[in-house]
Amino acid sequence: MKKAEILAKLNAFPYPPEDYWVITGAAMVLYGIREETADIDLGCTPKLADRLEAEGYLYQITPGGNRWFKLGGRWEVFENWLYDSVVTLEGIPVISLKGLREMKLRLGREKDLKDVRLIDDYLKKNTLS
Repeated sequence: MKKAEILAKLNAFPYPPEDYWVITGAAMVLYGIREETADIDLGCTPKLADRLEAEGYLYQITPGGNRWFKLGGRWEVFENWLYDSVVTLEGIPVISLKGLREMKLRLGREKDLKDVRLIDDYLKKNTLS
């Protein structure tokens, strides 16, 4: 998914933006660090997780004790998954770059460590200009 498609899907997302934030690959696309991603991952408040559970969405419990929902297709929602803070990009709540970098570091997979390097390169270019 490219940026325009992500924005269209998020603008149609039927839940209040104060209860979720964009994380991982979709956040990288919204920042302009990557061109596209395969899915949209969100962090969410316990309030939204309760609502998703009440609406019948199936979930698993993460090792940290939070809920992880798959909303079908290419959407995943993770309760309380946030490092640092949330910023607003084009009207959409998105994890901060500092938080995104920390998240990717903690995931520690090869693809995430590549993303950390992309974030670092992005930060260097955008602090020099």
